Parts: sequence; C-alpha cells; structure tokens
Amino acid sequence: MILSLLIFIPLVGSLVVALLPESLSPQFRRIALAVTLAEVVLAGMAYAGFDKTIGGYQLLEQANWITLPLGKLGIASIDYLLGVDGISLPLVVLSAVVMLVGVVSSWSMTHRQKGYYSLYLLLTGTIMGCFLALDFFLFFLFFEFMLLPMYFLIGLWGGPRREYASIKFFLYTLLGSLLILLVMIGLYLSVMDPVSTAVAAGIVADPSAVTDEIVRTLQAYLQSGQLNSAQVVHTFDMRYLADGGNYLPNTFLNPAAEPIILGLPARMLAFWAIFIGFAIKLPIVPLHTWLPDAHVEAPTPVSVVLAGVLLKIGGYGFLRIACNFFPDGAAEYASTLAGLGVLSIVYGGLNALAQTDLKKMIAYSSVSHMGFVLLGVASLTAEGINGAVYQMVSHGVLSAMLFLIVGVVYDRTHDRRIDSYRGLMQAMPTYTTLTAIAFFGSLGLPGFSGFVGELFTLMGSFQSEWIPGWLTAVATTGILLAAAYFLWTLQRMFFGSLWVRPFDTKAGLASSLTDLTAREKLMLIPLGALALALGLFPNLVFDLTNATVTQWLVKFSVE
Repeated sequence: MILSLLIFIPLVGSLVVALLPESLSPQFRRIALAVTLAEVVLAGMAYAGFDKTIGGYQLLEQANWITLPLGKLGIASIDYLLGVDGISLPLVVLSAVVMLVGVVSSWSMTHRQKGYYSLYLLLTGTIMGCFLALDFFLFFLFFEFMLLPMYFLIGLWGGPRREYASIKFFLYTLLGSLLILLVMIGLYLSVMDPVSTAVAAGIVADPSAVTDEIVRTLQAYLQSGQLNSAQVVHTFDMRYLADGGNYLPNTFLNPAAEPIILGLPARMLAFWAIFIGFAIKLPIVPLHTWLPDAHVEAPTPVSVVLAGVLLKIGGYGFLRIACNFFPDGAAEYASTLAGLGVLSIVYGGLNALAQTDLKKMIAYSSVSHMGFVLLGVASLTAEGINGAVYQMVSHGVLSAMLFLIVGVVYDRTHDRRIDSYRGLMQAMPTYTTLTAIAFFGSLGLPGFSGFVGELFTLMGSFQSEWIPGWLTAVATTGILLAAAYFLWTLQRMFFGSLWVRPFDTKAGLASSLTDLTAREKLMLIPLGALALALGLFPNLVFDLTNATVTQWLVKFSVE
C-alpha cells in the first residue's frame, strides 16, 4: 500500500487542515511538514524495495472502480491502478524531496495559512497521483485536479499581477488537458482489456488464470471478428493501451485502419494532440509564455514546486503516454520533435541572457533545460531517454535551489533586479557559495548533475538515426549560453564592492543583507549536496531507469 499512502496521506492532511479551526493556525505548517516528511520516508521505502533488474511495473495496486455494461458497445471498465517503473520512480522520489523543501520554504508564510497549507497538501497528493497512476482515466483526474491548487496558490499568494499569471497558467494548461481528453476517449473506444474480456467471454473464470498464450489467442479472435462485441471490455489501462494487439478492428486509432483526418492519419493527429497537451506543461517553445509570468508572480515556495516538479509531469506524460501509445508517431516525427527541443534550448538561453529580473532569468533557463529533455526523448535511443529522465531529476533539484536563492535576496530587499546588487560576496559569503554551486551545476560543470543529464541527451541525439548531426551541434550552444548568463549574473551581483540599489534618497539596504539563516541553510545545503551526489554517482538514477528504458525500446522496435 506504499503507493496509495503516497497519494492519500497528503489528501487526508489537506482535508484535516481545511477542517481545523483558524485558532490552530500555528499547527497547519507542522501538519504539512509531518505529511511531507512521511512522503519522503515512503518514497525512500519504494526506492529501497524496487528491483532494478526488472523493466516492468512494480508495487502494483489494482482494484475495480467502475464497471458498466453498455450492450453492443461492450463493457466500460475503469480501475484504480497504481504502479511504478524505472521512469516514474525517480520522479516520485524527486517530488517527495521538493515538496518537503517547499514546506520548509513556506515556514514564514503568515497570510491565510489554513487555505495555503490545505491547497499545498492537495497539490502534493495530485502530483504523486500523476506519477503513480497506470489507468489513463485516473491519471487524467489527477492531472486536472492539479490545476486547482496551483491556480489559487498563484492567484491568492502571488505578486502584483498574480490574477493575470494564474488565469494564463490555468487557460494554457486547460487547453492542453482538452486535447489529452479527446485522445483519451479515442483510445478507450479503440482498445480492449484482454484479461477482463477473457473473463467476460467465459474463456477463463478468474483473471489470475489468464496467460500470455490466452491473451494472444484472444487478440487473434478480436482481429478476426470472432469476439462478441457485447463481451469486449474497453479499458483505460496504460499497459493495454500500449499493446497494438488490443486495438479493435476498424476503430479510430487502430494502427491498421489509419483513417485520414485533416490530411493526417488519425494516429498521427492524436500523437500531435497529446504532444501539444504535454508540451504546454513541459513547456516547449512556442507554448512556454505562461511560465515566466507564473514564476515571476508566484511566491517562492510555489515557484520551487512549479519548476522542481510540475514541469516534469509534461516530460513524463510525453514519454509515458505520447511515445508509449504512439511509437509510430514518435519515430515518424522524431526530427521535428528534436528541432522543437533545440529551438527551446537556444531560444530559452537567449532570453535568459537578456533578462534583468533574476527570477525571470531562471524561468527562461528552465525552458532551455527542458528542451534537452525533449531532445533526449526524440532521439529514441537508450542514452537519450536515460539522459532525459536524469535531466528531469537533475533540473528538479537545481531549479528548486535556484528559486530558493532568489527568495533569499527578495525576502531581504523585495527587489529581484540583477543590476540592483554588487559585491554580495562580502556581506553573504555562505549565500554566495551556495549560489555558485547552483549556477555551476545548472550550466553543466562536470561533477554536478547538470553535466550528466546534458551529456547523455546529446550522446543519444548524436547516435539517433532520426536526428541530423547539425541539429545536435546547434543544441550544444545551449551549454555556452547557460555559462554566459549564469556567470555574467554571478559577476554582476557578487563581485566588487558591496552596493545595493537604494529605494529612496536616504540610504541603501546593505545593512539588511544578512547571511543565510539556519532555516535557509537547511533548505539549500542538502539540495546542493544532492546535486553533487547525483553528479558523482549518476547510477543512483541510471540503475533505476536503464532496465525500463531497454525494455521500452525493444518492445516498440524503435532502437
């Protein structure tokens, strides 16, 4: 029940906080801290109990949720189905760590604590649900519910333009969700559950008696029209949606039927709809414009969660759903996807270089770094996909650290402009050291996690038969651009004589620039150590991902 606990402990915690009276406000953050600590422990237990030699799903939890006979239309079936593999487990562990850091970062939050922590815990549970759900319908529910707490966390606790940023975030993501919903319905109508169908057709009496041979026989009956349509059980189970043998003849998304819609085969159109849905969340240029606004207006803890975890749901969804269910589309448009990834890398880097707002610079750097994720997945090679998952974990750690660094200086001066500071090294030496670690890790210095993720995505891209070599060469300029905007920011803000832009004509704010507090060190030092540990021992992630990625590539014959 570890996976269920990862989802429901935060949801129950959210309900408890919502029901407690306002007089217990000081306890709300302690409840949130206890819940996120429990999440870290449970994620650690899942990591410890995971068999790294198995590429399939593990720790499965399944229960029948909805079963509805529909006559000649078959039987509708939705399951409560959870599981992890080498792709989802690293992101589950990352989510637990980042959500805990976000609670510690929220410790000074005094405004509407009840609503804030209730929404924060609701967000925690829905994020976990996205990474753990193996039923597409269940995944979509968590994906949609995630919008609600994030909308209010930005809209109620954000900056001066928080309403605009929260509405923009909501509308962009809702558009992506609608596209995903359309494809989800199409897949459901096109696919059968072979296990439940075998029981409904009377071939076996118990689901546990269904063997691989029975499944293959049932799939042959399905394709030859020997199955009674009233006995076919339609499903959202991701394991069956990924198997082409389970598609009903002459249905919308059957690989053999290939109806043409708007000049494209239906499956290719569905692939692009799914891609756009998750590309908005990743985000990929030109669907990225909501991200800088959301980051600039969001409070620091929400920016930490947004960059550290929420963007990864886009990359995870693209890999788990778009490429998993439509491997033909992934192979057909691999070079186009790689081009979009390279565009994001370069465009995000150039925009980051032009920023004067420190938080917006880091937001655009996230666009650039997520471009490497898309490039790695588009390579359809073991190195590229392993590197893409690793890059998501690495960026989750480093981006959380970067936004905390912005929050430190903003809490002291309420100013995020890069040109408002000089010589911070003199007043804040510990802060300067940790900022340098975060900057060097993010620009890809060897020894830190950022280097490993970018190296493997580029290696996979160079080896890919679908991606032209010149496109990969252009992608390497993203590393140069990252070095430029991070090092230039470090030089402008931290070197030279101490100076802070005054808010009035009387005095500056240099006296307010105290070094890190114990709470700030508690957040930043472990993240810096984790970025270094992942850089020195990348097998902490690769040992999890490799078996799953290898099986994935063989299964879909896209190596």
